[in-house]
Amino acid sequence: MSERTTLSLKMLVDLARPATSLTFHHRKIQAKQSGGYVSRFKGRGMEFDENRLYQAGDDIRSIDWRVTARTGKTYTKLFREERERPVFISVDQRTTMQFATRGVFKSVLAAQLAALLAWTAHHHGDRIGGQLFFDSSCQELKPASGKRAVLHFLNSLVNFKDNSNLPHENLEPIFSRLLHHARPSSLLYIISDFRGLTPFAEMQLAKLSQHCDVVLIFVYDELEQHLPTSGEYRFTQNGNDVIIQTNSKKSVEHYQRFLLKQTQLQELAKQLGMILISANTQADALACLKI
Repeated sequence: MSERTTLSLKMLVDLARPATSLTFHHRKIQAKQSGGYVSRFKGRGMEFDENRLYQAGDDIRSIDWRVTARTGKTYTKLFREERERPVFISVDQRTTMQFATRGVFKSVLAAQLAALLAWTAHHHGDRIGGQLFFDSSCQELKPASGKRAVLHFLNSLVNFKDNSNLPHENLEPIFSRLLHHARPSSLLYIISDFRGLTPFAEMQLAKLSQHCDVVLIFVYDELEQHLPTSGEYRFTQNGNDVIIQTNSKKSVEHYQRFLLKQTQLQELAKQLGMILISANTQADALACLKI
């Protein structure tokens, strides 16, 4: 089957090398220890932060004797603690993602983007976890380190079976699960076409942004952004032909809702301090992440 429409493990594994050129979308890395991220918490870490006057309860092992001797006052060394930071990737693989008029299916591009991010986490020594959601089921993968964790994530993405009877008509149950599974201080990527982004789902995103650095990757097809000239167009869906008339009132309404959703996402990302990346089905996945 064509790699334009169907995922393969080899396709995603082969993205390991290109991912070496990527960096994550957040503040700059300030240390070289495993994980490479500097936390907001001060403790006995590897990187010196500052000196300050000794306070009751400070560990006497942290006293800076040289500064104390020079100033005649007791000073304490403070360190900035370095920690691994989980990278959590939520990937939309619902039926709406199995569509494209050019390039690759939205579902394929989403998987490619997720694979590149997973390999980037591996190259940086970070833990990788994720969420895979389909029309009627969802699976979370706990953050883990190493190549094996990446391969487990990719294999789950390629071979996951959607066998539940609980359809996801909107993103509310997906984001609700994210609130429970994405650990605080995680770097959270959500890759989707964001169909079903309700006001309540937006509230859940706001809660996520309070505890995680959130990056939204909006996957779309050119047809969804630019309505073609008036006429009849034939599409194939599950082996059946579907005729769409672009001059019909229904088609125009769908198109207007899509444009509204784009604006809605842009405003939401700006309001909540999230990063928004747009990924066209004709675009190269690696280029989309190099912003």
